[in-house]
Amino acid sequence: MAVKRVASNVDIVTAARQRIKNVFSNGVPVYMSFSGGKDSLCLADLTLKLIQAGEIDPAQLTVLFIDEEAIFDCIEETTKAWRKKFLLAGAKFQWWCIEVKHFNCLNELSSDETFVCWDRRKRDVWVRQPPPFAIRNHPLLKSRVDNYQSFLPRVTRDGIMMTGVRAAESVQRLQYMAALGVGGKGITNTNTIYPIYDWKTTDVWLYLRNERVEIPKVYLQMYQVGVNRNQLRVSQFFSVDTVPVLVHLAEYDPALMERVLRREPNAYLAMLYWDSEMFHRTTRKRRELEGKDTKDYRALLKEMLFERPADFFNTPHKREVAKQYRKLFIRMDGMARPRDYRKMYEGLVAGDPKLRTLRAIYQDISCAYAAYAKSFRKGGEANG
Repeated sequence: MAVKRVASNVDIVTAARQRIKNVFSNGVPVYMSFSGGKDSLCLADLTLKLIQAGEIDPAQLTVLFIDEEAIFDCIEETTKAWRKKFLLAGAKFQWWCIEVKHFNCLNELSSDETFVCWDRRKRDVWVRQPPPFAIRNHPLLKSRVDNYQSFLPRVTRDGIMMTGVRAAESVQRLQYMAALGVGGKGITNTNTIYPIYDWKTTDVWLYLRNERVEIPKVYLQMYQVGVNRNQLRVSQFFSVDTVPVLVHLAEYDPALMERVLRREPNAYLAMLYWDSEMFHRTTRKRRELEGKDTKDYRALLKEMLFERPADFFNTPHKREVAKQYRKLFIRMDGMARPRDYRKMYEGLVAGDPKLRTLRAIYQDISCAYAAYAKSFRKGGEANG
């Protein structure tokens, strides 16, 4: 789907404030997702300052923090500080330490694709202990089955949810947010609002600096060891899009890395095999390590998806992902380029639990083919 960008005469901070005020003006409960990361800090600071200015009612607000257990200590400290700020301002703050599932990209060898936060069966190796005020269960929770994306809509269905998701984080999010207004059922067709959806990463850092918002020290530590500023993500450590934090964790927080290894013994794989197809890497270092790439990725995909799928996809989740890739292969075979087949192959090898890589491949092939068809048509007209 084509995305049309429209310029505005309102700056992004003013626009975000107005969106937040519009949410509160409905008079219904408002829930705000908080993670302790840079984006949620911007949303939290905007909201808190509107409360302090008397422009929104704190009694409507409940802040939600889903504690994923395997997080940085400084994120916990930051969240505790903001919990205190919101409670003093008259809002509610719910700190959830519940058994929800995450995809675990490190357990391919054991065919165990999940990481259960606060797993009661692994209490002795928890990365951290939950705070005494944490919520440990809920009647609407399907313990050990739900992920937090499926659980949160149940507890926020009586109000409006605000979250710090931004379109600039990925092509898939841009496409998703561009489609939200389609259908005439409200701004998002759900109860979720994204007040800073149009902020760039540079806007986030500029706001935090200008407003003197204290950031978790791990951001500085990651930057010091060479992590690109566009890749500074602090979240649960074991999913395919957040596992990069493990590569350098031992350098700036060896004590935390030791606790992580007790909880997830395969965490060392990120350090050993980071520059490999296991983690979608296409760096110069990987090319130097592996030499010239002579693989026939189309043939490898045919073997994996059609000839011997049982040998490669041995869990229900992997089989479901493979089913979607099989559809992609059938639909795009003939239009796909060698690099597209390689992306499909590496998406299957590294794992694509949320099908983000698959959607990106669809987009890339479709756009490239459309551009080719357009240029071919123009050439044909000229020759005619």
